Amino acid sequence: MTQAVEEGLALAPDVSARLGELADFVADGDVVVLSGAGLSTESGIPDYRGETGRRRRATPMTYQMFTGSAEARRRYWARSFLGWRHIAGARPNAGHRAVAELQRRGLLAGIITQNVDGLHQAAGARDVIELHGGLDRVVCLGCGRRTPRRLLDERMLAANPGWDARVDAINPDGDAVLADEQIRSFRVVDCADCGGVLKPDVVFFGENVPPARVRECYALTERAGLLLVLGSSLAVMSGLRFVRRAHQHEIPVAIVNQGPTRGDAHALLTLDAPLGPALTALAAAL
Repeated sequence: MTQAVEEGLALAPDVSARLGELADFVADGDVVVLSGAGLSTESGIPDYRGETGRRRRATPMTYQMFTGSAEARRRYWARSFLGWRHIAGARPNAGHRAVAELQRRGLLAGIITQNVDGLHQAAGARDVIELHGGLDRVVCLGCGRRTPRRLLDERMLAANPGWDARVDAINPDGDAVLADEQIRSFRVVDCADCGGVLKPDVVFFGENVPPARVRECYALTERAGLLLVLGSSLAVMSGLRFVRRAHQHEIPVAIVNQGPTRGDAHALLTLDAPLGPALTALAAAL
């Protein structure tokens, strides 16, 4: 299938050869995709550990900081109030569309994403397991009610008439980089039902993924014909554990990422290439 890859998109010969090998594996079906932030960088969303992340040197908000300090919550929501527009305005790139196309052809057994941007679904993918939740939802830490992010956005807009700030940069979790003086005047709103603290429905650093969700991902991994990692450095155990589980069950692992990953030692095939062009070529080869 190497020739088909080369015809689908001009790539370096060694990349084309490896994509041909990968296409042979994917053609057998039952592929479980595990995607990370590197898949969304071509949509303008930076990552933490790739090239865009290294340029920003972002320090993420932790669960302990968010729940333990009203000022930390003010800082988060002020930054997120502006940064959310960047995430909401992002569009799926060629990599997301290629994954959705592979699913449409019946080659995928499931999609697990570490991303919180909803771009897999926007590209047409179905039944995506959002390992770390989604930024398009908000949860109350008091009563547990979940509501659409757009409703919170409307309430924050009403509570902060005329508030604006200059955005210097956008961090991977969707918050804008703002100066402290711009944050002080921002008003945070609480749950409309119980007055509890509102949090984006995502797993913060220092917070655990819900156990039932982890079990679902383990079960999907163990039934896979191939675990295909896309755009993840696997630097944290949250994603790496599924690669290790696949290896333990003698399920082949393939990794497409820009740069090395912590899972490379367990992979049957690794490919260092831009995700959009590589996955477009992969889809063209099948």
